[in-house]
Amino acid sequence: MFPSLFEIIHIPLNFLFVFLLFLITFKLLSLTSNKTPRNPPPTLRKLPIIGNLHQLGSSPHHTLRALSHKHGPLLLMHLGSIPLLVASSAEAAKEILKTHDLIFANRPKLYFHDKLSYGSKDIGFAPYGEHWRQVKSITVLHLLSRKQVQSFRKIREKQTIHMLEMMGKSCGSVINLTELLFLLTINILCEVAFGKKGDLKFMDLMARMQILLGGFDVGSYIPCLSWVNWLHEGQANKVVKEYDEFFDGVIDEHINKSIKMDVNDTKGRQNEGRDIVDILLDVQRDNTLKFKFGRDTIKAVIFDVFTAGIEATSSSIEWALSEIIRHPRVMKKLQTEVTQIAQGRSMITEDDLHEMPYLKVVMKESLRLHVPIPLLVPREAREDVKVMGYDIAKGTQVMINAWAIARDPSNWEEPDKFYPERFLNSSIDYKGFDFELIPFGAGRRGCPGAEFAMVIDELVIANMLLKFDLAMPNDGRPEELDMTETLGFTVKKKSNLLVVPSSRLELSNCLDLHLG
Repeated sequence: MFPSLFEIIHIPLNFLFVFLLFLITFKLLSLTSNKTPRNPPPTLRKLPIIGNLHQLGSSPHHTLRALSHKHGPLLLMHLGSIPLLVASSAEAAKEILKTHDLIFANRPKLYFHDKLSYGSKDIGFAPYGEHWRQVKSITVLHLLSRKQVQSFRKIREKQTIHMLEMMGKSCGSVINLTELLFLLTINILCEVAFGKKGDLKFMDLMARMQILLGGFDVGSYIPCLSWVNWLHEGQANKVVKEYDEFFDGVIDEHINKSIKMDVNDTKGRQNEGRDIVDILLDVQRDNTLKFKFGRDTIKAVIFDVFTAGIEATSSSIEWALSEIIRHPRVMKKLQTEVTQIAQGRSMITEDDLHEMPYLKVVMKESLRLHVPIPLLVPREAREDVKVMGYDIAKGTQVMINAWAIARDPSNWEEPDKFYPERFLNSSIDYKGFDFELIPFGAGRRGCPGAEFAMVIDELVIANMLLKFDLAMPNDGRPEELDMTETLGFTVKKKSNLLVVPSSRLELSNCLDLHLG
């Protein structure tokens, strides 16, 4: 008998089903083999959906250091569905940031940062590729070269004088140094970036932006909880709109200003005296770039200047001053150095900073103990790679626990002690070549603004200690100063730094300090 129509159809359907089942099984096995390295590093057991998020706690850099003591310098865990490699030793950091720097040159895409930086068109989080290379080149050559950093010295010195005058008027009473340092930093960056001081509205905008950036991006790690990001989207959109309108106004103002100027005079001038927006618009007008350098990219670069500069710089000065206050021996030694260098002058200039070795080591020691971004900015593997003999899969995110490395007892004697003298006979520096101390990162994605930030830190501290003794309120004991951390975009002091300044100048009243 001839087979029925159903039987004719049924035979190939059964074959098709078996064939599809085979393909699916093969695909799943291949995916599994790709995602599970043959020789993975020590790996934490994870929970469904959230992975190891529950183990991070409120101070992840502390938690991860404790886990590294148990599991070793390389540890694989999961943030939601994303594999995360944590490096907690100088050796591991060197392999990632130097040996395999190119492989780990990518950045993960994070929802709120991507939204605030015009689709990650900035330097910090742009994916590795031609756009990032061009933007970094512009930044390094035109904005943060040594010559350009020096061209902004008058702004730094002027704003430092202004802050010291405010301290002088409050001499003998309690002042909030946290607020003063934040105001100083934002005023310096505003004048450097677009030629004028920041107002209260702009400061509030920056503060709200930092809050968004400092929060955990749930949706990027746990896709099924992406609705959590949606809950904050209205706030994010409002911040983006305000930021966008503000900088559109700044850019238009600069364009109109340049139109009114004589063209020949514009071409003949050097960068000195111009702000960052002027320089970026000049680069755009040159039109010699291999990619579209549009207005969004200009705004994204300025976004990096503020987000990377304000909180990290002000908190670095605050941590250093806190350690100096807690250690009167260090304060006295620094004051002796700045007084000798000043030679009766009313201010330490940036030219003087090169002759102050003790100030340099104090800053190194403060950065060692108080890394601004303790886990550095995350990276992402662009391909499969071996690190310290372990297999690391493409797409794995990487966090370098720079805070743990800087307190590693195998590298540092009494690592939790503030002792600047440890650097006096040491060649170790923070510029990204010594992996025991990498507060600004290293390699291709290291922070290009380190020199700009450090000159502000040193100038402010040198002049503050030239002018004032700093004491605790209510005759408090220096060693009792609260050093509790709070983690946001950077690690800051949980409580504001309150001090009572008194003048060091003989026969001088605090109210009449001449700062020349």
